[in-house]
Amino acid sequence: MLMLIPRPDSKIFYGWYVVAVAFAANFLSVGTGFYILNAFMDPLCHANGWSRTDVNFALSTGMFFGYLVQFLYGTVVEKIGPRLLMVIGPFFAGIMFIGIGHVTALWEFYIIFVLLYLGNNAYGGIVANTAVSNWFILKRGQAMGFAASAISFSGAVVPLVAMSMVFAIGMKWTTLIIGLFMMLLGPIAWFIVRDWPETYGLLPDGLSGIGNAEEEGQGEELDAADLLPNQFPDFEGAEWKFKDLVRAPAFWKMGFAYVLTLAGVMGVMSQLQPRFADEGFSAMKAMVLMAITAFIGAVGKYVWGSLCDRFEPRRVISLLMSGAGIGLSLSLIKDCLPAMYGFMALFGFCMGGVMSTYPILTGYLFGRRAFASVLKYLMLFLTLPLIGPIAAGVSYDLTGSYDSAYALYAVMAFGGSALVLTIKRPVPQA
Repeated sequence: MLMLIPRPDSKIFYGWYVVAVAFAANFLSVGTGFYILNAFMDPLCHANGWSRTDVNFALSTGMFFGYLVQFLYGTVVEKIGPRLLMVIGPFFAGIMFIGIGHVTALWEFYIIFVLLYLGNNAYGGIVANTAVSNWFILKRGQAMGFAASAISFSGAVVPLVAMSMVFAIGMKWTTLIIGLFMMLLGPIAWFIVRDWPETYGLLPDGLSGIGNAEEEGQGEELDAADLLPNQFPDFEGAEWKFKDLVRAPAFWKMGFAYVLTLAGVMGVMSQLQPRFADEGFSAMKAMVLMAITAFIGAVGKYVWGSLCDRFEPRRVISLLMSGAGIGLSLSLIKDCLPAMYGFMALFGFCMGGVMSTYPILTGYLFGRRAFASVLKYLMLFLTLPLIGPIAAGVSYDLTGSYDSAYALYAVMAFGGSALVLTIKRPVPQA
């Protein structure tokens, strides 16, 4: 099979091609595993007599095992790199997605959804993030922000397209077509993705190791670290042993700050279309409003990621978490269109930055060399916010409204904002 070979003399730094594949990986993995329930929620409930809590439990279960298996994928990536996983994962996930259109029993749906997440996380999540991190340091925030923007962009596109397809051709044909489309990513990843720039005589960010005599005023060779800004005094970062990692307060503070904020993001975005429909909008108009919110989140992912390149990442992240809390508070104001639109704009923009800054902060605190080995442990924290979608379903089933869950989400987001400000950059033990 043909492969694209990175070349030092190329006008476009090859890392951006890797970013493009990571964008596609995030788009498909999150769109078909998470946002898809905005389109499938009501059809599944009506066709099988399931409650929203039943369906949300499948989501939380799938995400739980998906995040757990990222520990395994992180270990594999350390040993063989991300490319092979990004080739195999789409095929397996595509088959599982096709299976959603054929389930009739709840237990079958749960098993299919768990297997779907195992496949999706083999090419998205830590695998796609590592592929990007390996190629960037100076522009890590911009690169990861762009790749992560696909997460929210998928929320703007996948549910809307899927709902239109379900109305037109039914669930089985919809899952078949989307599943086959997912499988196309495998050959693309084989053709484009490369694990490390150094293998091809390149440095991260497209830097050159040789100074230009006219521009630099000297003709001597520069060390790669000399080309990086002061906040990256160590080009590679340090190695982290697990025993040192769990003793670092930054590890725990970062993990729980994101747990507090992500619970609300997952709870809201997993069923935002039903929320808007409950407010009196038609099913399709509610889906359009959800798509607009997700699109705003896609923009937010890139903007917040870029801001982390320009300003101290911890302050940027604290600000976005506070913004998410304020946006959630606006959603509790009833019968007020300005408040609803304010919620869509502010929460959408801020929630977009949560998952895009998670790997950025990991790289900033722990370095490029240890990125995959540290992130695989940090991903385990993300099993805890999975209570968010379940809380939303329980809130609706018990009270007929999502308000109780949204109020809890807002308080938790403010808590995460305060906690992230207390993080200090860790230093591993010698």
